[in-house]
Order: sequence, then C-alpha cells, then structure tokens
Amino acid sequence: MRIYLDNCCFNRPYDSQDSFRVSMETRAKLHIQNEIINGKYEMVCSYMLEYENSQNPDLMKRDRIKDFQDNHLAYYVPLDRREELQEKVAKIMESHIAYKDATHLACAIFAGCEYLLTTDIRLQKRYRDNEIRVLNPLEFIQLEEEGSI
Repeated sequence: MRIYLDNCCFNRPYDSQDSFRVSMETRAKLHIQNEIINGKYEMVCSYMLEYENSQNPDLMKRDRIKDFQDNHLAYYVPLDRREELQEKVAKIMESHIAYKDATHLACAIFAGCEYLLTTDIRLQKRYRDNEIRVLNPLEFIQLEEEGSI
C-alpha cells in the first residue's frame, strides 16, 4: 500500500514534545516510519516535499528528513509532472486548501496513494473528496490496529 506523509508529518518528531497530542503523533509517525523501513508500506515523495524540506533552516533536520526520504521512497513524483497536476491542484484549492497542501494531495493521488498522513488539522478538516483519505498518523495507526487498513 502506498502512503504519502506531508512535510508537517515528517517534522513532527522535531516539534516540542510538551503537548500530549504532539508526543503521541510523534510516536505514531515513528511507528509508521518503521513500517516503511520494514516494507509494510510504500512511501511516496514528491517535488513539493523536496522543496519544502529544502527550505528548513535547520540543517540537521533537513538532512535527516532528506536521507530518510531518499533511502526509503518507493515512488517519486518529479517536478516535470507539475503541469500535468495543475488542474487537480486547482480543483483541490477550491476547497480553500493552500497551494502547497493541494500539491501534496495531487501528487499523492497521482501516485496512487490510499492515504495522505498529516498533522495539519485544517487540511484534515477541509479535504473531503473520496480519492484519498487524509488522516492524522494516530488515526492511521488506530485503523491499522483495527485491521481496517
């Protein structure tokens, strides 16, 4: 099964862990990351993930995320697909979803992902199409444990 983790999901382990929710999302993300390493899930990355990560001012975080993506991705949506995706991005943006988030969604859909994982609550609430499920890492783990995935 192909999954797509957006940039905020990749950065969750580097956020302050003082909040219970953030701490639990971090644990869930790291569990999913281990499942990717073990081959249970195929991770999809894209030019937008690469771009957003390249903007991270913390070199250690940026390099660790890039290293994981480079070493464990199953499929990559390259920049040369951008024009092809723009109609889909525009349609997604009609739901008041920001351009970068809409691009992540369009790339994930294009790559045949069943799930896009994010810690962005606004994105989770706003995306209501049926082409892909947008879940928090905790929700994804819960479905996994229930056998619904």
